[in-house]
Amino acid sequence: MSNRRIVLASRPVGAPTLDNFRLEEAPVPTASRDGEFVVKLQYLSVDPYMRGRMSDSKKSYAPPQPLNEVMTGGAIGQIIESRNPKFKEGDFVQGQFGWQQYALSDGTADGARKVDPNVAPLSAYLGILGMPGLTAYFGLLDVCDPKPGETVLVSGAAGAVGSYVGQIAKIKGCRTIGIAGSDDKVDHLRNDLGYDAAYNYKTVTDHNSKLKELAPDGIDVYFDNVGGVITDAAILNLRVHARVAICGQISQYNNEKPEMGPRLLGMLIVTRSRIQGLLVMDYAARFGEGVRQMAQWLNEGKLTYRECFEDGIENAPKAFLSMLQGGNTGKQLVRL
Repeated sequence: MSNRRIVLASRPVGAPTLDNFRLEEAPVPTASRDGEFVVKLQYLSVDPYMRGRMSDSKKSYAPPQPLNEVMTGGAIGQIIESRNPKFKEGDFVQGQFGWQQYALSDGTADGARKVDPNVAPLSAYLGILGMPGLTAYFGLLDVCDPKPGETVLVSGAAGAVGSYVGQIAKIKGCRTIGIAGSDDKVDHLRNDLGYDAAYNYKTVTDHNSKLKELAPDGIDVYFDNVGGVITDAAILNLRVHARVAICGQISQYNNEKPEMGPRLLGMLIVTRSRIQGLLVMDYAARFGEGVRQMAQWLNEGKLTYRECFEDGIENAPKAFLSMLQGGNTGKQLVRL
């Protein structure tokens, strides 16, 4: 047997390409020391944050992805060998195991945690019960603190995080507006996820006017996954004491130079609004709380989710590039 894995072969200039990755084979790892265990992975996650780590910028919240090493990323699988009493053979675990078929772990450095396949399918622990779901949960409820009757705007609303944000906002009694990149995604937001209003940003040229049409009384909460001109328009439509969570800036990730937009900070004086960056790892001590609540809502039928799959470790880069270009509806995964 061999451990097939994807490594970062070169740093992208602008948009990443398949040439930035390389498929390698290595020996399957073994648990040779006390505390170690080996996981046979079943699903890999691809996420927008990975694009930032592919660059060598020193301004990121995490170190750059090293060249010629396994691509970082969440994954889930079953333990096949263990010398760790807390993680036994047969246990299912989720962690930052990277894009590979087998992972060696000590249960600490990669944030490994056991999951229960009887509560939800394993893939859900990389989506609605994983990092994206927890980002939506803590980002909306803790950073934005929505109140019943308020208007919540979500950009990237059909993606892994945005699709959960809108549903949680509806559970909390809010009116929701979603922005997505195709008519099919807009239909998904309205008909499947319960958004009150939605529009396709690719067919709208004046986002300011569109938001005034859909939210004539203004926006109380803006959950930002994309940045750029959409966020400029959202700031112009904030209500007094609005809250903004900056979760992602996917429209900006491939820019070699920062994009200069309207300088709208003065609007925060007018509306006395608050803008806060969001990093889900700040809530690591409360992940159990978030998973329990999301699982409860899921089992009660208050939440739904969609997944997109690519099959095979060799297709992880393809899945990643498709996700960056908006090719997924819901959570993008690689099935091994």
